Amino acid sequence: MSRIGKQPVEIPAGVSVSLNGRRVAAKGPRGELALEVTEPITVAWQGEPGKVLVVRRPSDQKSHRALHGLNRSLIANAVEGVSKGFTRTLEIVGVGYRAQLRGSGLELRLGFSHLVEFTAPAGITLEVPNPTTIVVKGADKQQVGHTAAVIRSFRPPEPYKGKGIRYRGEYVRRKAGKTAGK
Repeated sequence: MSRIGKQPVEIPAGVSVSLNGRRVAAKGPRGELALEVTEPITVAWQGEPGKVLVVRRPSDQKSHRALHGLNRSLIANAVEGVSKGFTRTLEIVGVGYRAQLRGSGLELRLGFSHLVEFTAPAGITLEVPNPTTIVVKGADKQQVGHTAAVIRSFRPPEPYKGKGIRYRGEYVRRKAGKTAGK
C-alpha cells in the first residue's frame, strides 16, 4: 500500500469537504476547489467527519499504487489551498529590470525594447512589494505554480551574468564566459 496514500487527510476548522461519487469538493475561506478522483480510487470518511481516507481496490498494479498517493496528495493540496492558500515568490535580477502592478495585471521591464504585460488568471492574486519582487498567491497549487512559471519564462535567468527572473532561493549555476586575449 502507498505510504502517502494510506494517510488520512485532516480537515481543518473552517473548511468543509463534500464527497459525491468520484467528485471531491473543498470549500474554505480562500475559495472553493473541486476535483475528480481517478478510476481505481475511492474516497470515504474515516470514522469521524474530520478526516478523509483515500482507498484503492486491492491490486498489485504499479499504476494503481501510484494513483493512490497522487489522489491523496491532490485532495490534501485542495484542502490546504482553501484554508491557507499557496504562494510563490519570484525575484528579478538585472540593471533596469523591474515589475509594476497595473490593475489585476503586471507590467514588466526586462531589457526588451517593449514592456511585457501579463494579466493574472482568475483565482490568482499578484503582489509587488518592491520593484524586484513578485508574489503569486492563490488557492490552487497547480495554478499558482503555472502562473509563476509563465512569468519566469518571459526572461529566465541566464548563466553568464545571472540576469532574469528566478524563483526565490533558486540557484543559478554561473559560467565563466570568454576570456579576452592573452
